[in-house]
Amino acid sequence: MSLGSERAQELCRLCADICEQCGAECGKHQTEHCQECAEMCRKCAEECRRMASVAA
Repeated sequence: MSLGSERAQELCRLCADICEQCGAECGKHQTEHCQECAEMCRKCAEECRRMASVAA
């Protein structure tokens, strides 16, 4: 991103998609560590989406 890569936006979107999928899967399990993982994945996805919009 700092070098103006053409692919930065695409990579950020891909990262967000992966984090959302991980969060959805972990969110299905009621154990504390899975719920913590799900929350962190959701936060990561939000940040990646934000970065994708900046890279545009």
